[in-house]
Amino acid sequence: MFGRSSGISWLAVFLGNPGPKYAGTRHNAGFLAADALAKAQGVAVNRLRFRALTGKFTLPNGETVLVMKPQTYMNNSGEAVGQAARFYKIPADHVLVAADDISLPLGKLRVRTKGSAGGHNGLKSIIAHLGTDAFPRVKIGVGAPSGGGQEQIDWVLGVPRNQDWETFSSACDTAAEAVMEYMKNGPEKTMAKYN
Repeated sequence: MFGRSSGISWLAVFLGNPGPKYAGTRHNAGFLAADALAKAQGVAVNRLRFRALTGKFTLPNGETVLVMKPQTYMNNSGEAVGQAARFYKIPADHVLVAADDISLPLGKLRVRTKGSAGGHNGLKSIIAHLGTDAFPRVKIGVGAPSGGGQEQIDWVLGVPRNQDWETFSSACDTAAEAVMEYMKNGPEKTMAKYN
């Protein structure tokens, strides 16, 4: 089994931008999902390694998961992920990434085993650093700007309000559950349950 000597079997990577300026933004859906997972697993994700805040916990089957919140800013997320994957010799199919997705309606989740970056710079960076797009991901729908000429970047760096916040926040919690499901029970069961 890979990663045996290191004891790490999975990288659970949650994308966002570091710093209070970005807290709660649509682009930080991954960070919010990480916080939900950390709370559910009773793990602190606060150790700086591989240019990411990290924490570890063990799955029921004994496999150890390294939770990562890259601190490189979204566009360079792959630097942190690539470093950790190489260090622990984790194959791409055990690098599970949670990120926002503007092509999905607000609150909708989509679980995939691989795929293109779909215009997401964080995923683009990870694909470049892993040398493959064949890594699983949990996409968290944040919707797209509806007319009014709002730029995509302004949209993803905006904070959802009122009912939208409730839907967004709830989707991030559910994404954390989907990440756990994927690591415990594999892609088919996870997709059937969350897609």
